Amino acid sequence: MANAEVMCDIGFIGLGVMGKNLTLNLADNGYQIACFDLDQRKIDDLLSQDQAERGAKAPRVIPCDSFSHILKQTSSPRLIILSIPAGKPVVQVCDQLIEAGIEPNDIVVDTGNSLWTDSIAREAHYRGKFIFFSTAISGGEVGARFGPSLMPSGDRQAWERIEPVWHAVAAKVDAKSGKPIETFTAGEPVLEGESCSTYIGPIGSGHYVKMVHNGIEYADMQLICEAYQIMRQALHMSPAEIAVIFRQWNKGELNSYLIEISAEVLDEIDAETGLPIVDVIMDKAGQKGTGLWTAVAALQVGSPAQTIAQAVFARSLSSLKKERVVASRILSGPTPAILSDQQKELAIDALHDALYCSKICAYAQGFQLMQMASIEQKWQLDFAEIAKIWRAGCIIRAAFLQPITSAYQQDQQLANLLLNPFFSDKINRYQDNWRQAIARATLDGIPLPAMSSALNYYDSYRAETSAASLLQGQRDFFGAHTFERVDRPEGEKYHIEWSLPGRPQAKI
Repeated sequence: MANAEVMCDIGFIGLGVMGKNLTLNLADNGYQIACFDLDQRKIDDLLSQDQAERGAKAPRVIPCDSFSHILKQTSSPRLIILSIPAGKPVVQVCDQLIEAGIEPNDIVVDTGNSLWTDSIAREAHYRGKFIFFSTAISGGEVGARFGPSLMPSGDRQAWERIEPVWHAVAAKVDAKSGKPIETFTAGEPVLEGESCSTYIGPIGSGHYVKMVHNGIEYADMQLICEAYQIMRQALHMSPAEIAVIFRQWNKGELNSYLIEISAEVLDEIDAETGLPIVDVIMDKAGQKGTGLWTAVAALQVGSPAQTIAQAVFARSLSSLKKERVVASRILSGPTPAILSDQQKELAIDALHDALYCSKICAYAQGFQLMQMASIEQKWQLDFAEIAKIWRAGCIIRAAFLQPITSAYQQDQQLANLLLNPFFSDKINRYQDNWRQAIARATLDGIPLPAMSSALNYYDSYRAETSAASLLQGQRDFFGAHTFERVDRPEGEKYHIEWSLPGRPQAKI
């Protein structure tokens, strides 16, 4: 196997799609990698690609055949990176590294899609045996290869050792414009620009931030799909026509990776049938759980994130394909009207504004959730830095994130993105179109779970007086849950004896 005299800078375990590409990214940036996977074919595939890319140059990747071998091949104190499925596999590999002789000053970095509470538990469990560190990664296969967004968290001294590595491989953005920079030019890494990697905080915080990133991703994808459905069913546009609109939008303030790839999908033709691929793909959406985790986390801390939750529910409802087919034949709904070309243009303009406003609310919900979790967990998250590292490399990368970065740079204590002048001005200008687009789609019978929930969030957040006063009265009536009074000091609790004559009221 490997030459024992060649000592590597980094050990890498797990050479699936993400692991292989992240290993090659590390190698491109000058690191010598000792690699291991239980599947020899994955090792061979990596070595073959490395040889094809490096040509006659010395090997950048050294194969290992066991956990003890990878430890022997990596310089001490070791940096071992894991790219393996979340859950039990992480524990199994960590335990086997202990058996193989890992040392207390060695760092093991989990880059999988782990639940943030699992990271906290593992850091405590392995303390004294080695340093468990976590880094959540976004960007998919291409991001891992050429520059992902990285969300590291854990021991601060461990971060000092990991920082130059992650800054080297992460995506880069231009410091002034916030636009992504190509990370490779003629095969050489580009080191200029701001790195899309920053220390998030104590263990678990990085995976929490990635979880919220994915929740926002769910919402963003659903919002785009709802805009597509309106254009397809109410405006009677073909997938190719919608792709043209998305590409136009992508040149302006809706510029994003998700809009870009949506246009690509809509333009794709199925070779077998000659139909647009979107008409061949079964309309049943899958999910891996991070959107669900975000919705659950929002409920746990009492943070309103209904647009994210509705995006999760929309995927769940999509899976009921057989039931929907039956229901479509039983349950009636309106037939969308045929619009003139001018009416269609106005409707598309309104839809643009509706999508933008809804995106603001989805991001506002995600950042509000992180803010509440940061307080509860005492993490002290830096939201400007988080927005910065999402500007490139990750799935929700968008021009939209530059003003979010600016908003938190201007006011680190900003309670909600909706209160930032840039975004409040946008909604004040766009909200008539937002409301019209949703109202028109509702009258046409087109479901807009995410867009409607975003508007409801906005209207609820701006309401000085809500219906919760009646709700508290109901709770006090049937359960003696007490209530506060608007004309008494905050925190004082009162209860009405609803069953007694005269219904006396008492301070509790």
